[in-house]
Parts: sequence; C-alpha cells; structure tokens
Amino acid sequence: MADCELCGAMKVSVRHVKMGKAEVAACARCSDKMNLGPQETAPGLARAQSMAPRPAYSAKGKKGKDIMLKAEKELVEDFPLRISTARKAKGWNQATLGKRMAETVNIIKSSENGKRPTDSVLKKFERVLSITLFEYSTPSETRRLDGGSSRGMTLGDYLDDLR
Repeated sequence: MADCELCGAMKVSVRHVKMGKAEVAACARCSDKMNLGPQETAPGLARAQSMAPRPAYSAKGKKGKDIMLKAEKELVEDFPLRISTARKAKGWNQATLGKRMAETVNIIKSSENGKRPTDSVLKKFERVLSITLFEYSTPSETRRLDGGSSRGMTLGDYLDDLR
C-alpha cells in the first residue's frame, strides 16, 4: 500500500506507470482514467523498430556529423527582385504564379515586397521559377582588431600614468 502520486489517494494499491518520460506511482482509478496502462504497439511497428538500423557514431562517441564543417546556404539579399524579374520574364502575373505554386496571391505579393517567406515557399519559388535564392555565405569583411605590435594599455600602465 502506498500513496497515488497523481490524485493523492493514501494507502491504496499503486502500480508504476510511465507518464511522459517520468515513471509515477498511480492508483488503478488514475491509471484507467488517464489511460496510463501498458501501451501495446502495432505488430508492424514493433517489427520495424526492431529491424531499424542503429545510428552511426563517430570515433569521438558523438552522434551525427560535425556541424562546423557544414557550409550553410543563406537567403540572398535581393530575393524580392529575383522573384519578380523571373516571374515577369515568364510573362506571369502574381495570381498565375500563386496558382502554379499552390500559394495565395498575398504570399507572392509580400515576398516580392521584401517580407521573408518560409523556407518551403522559397524552395517552391526556386523550383517553379527556375531561379537560385540560396547561396553559400562568405564573410564580407575580415579585419584584425589588434593592428599594432604594442600590447595596448593595461590597468598597471594607467595607474603608472596617474602617479
């Protein structure tokens, strides 16, 4: 006999069940009410999970790829201009482009006015208009902050100047 952690009932028989990612002691009434009993998985799903390949681990023991080595593409700054010129080159109005992309005219208008749409809409623009909106990012300016060979002024140098 124990206390139910869900409803607070005292000195009742409890069973340990999973609730989310935690394991709690729940009475039979709470278990039935919240459907916390053992969950059965479909036979096909259980078989697929048991046959699924294990994730590959790198030599360091961490999962996945090193994200620092991945070159990331960014949206170009002149995407509204590219979209509107490509649309006009095909001879389409905004409504026609919206129908071909299965998007509303308002999304087309706002994108051409400079409001950034979602990535999925941007990919639709690329596919339908045959344009490139994402490019690899490159640093625009590289500057060294410490230009001189001196070490700069320290707190000790400042105190010496005060004396």
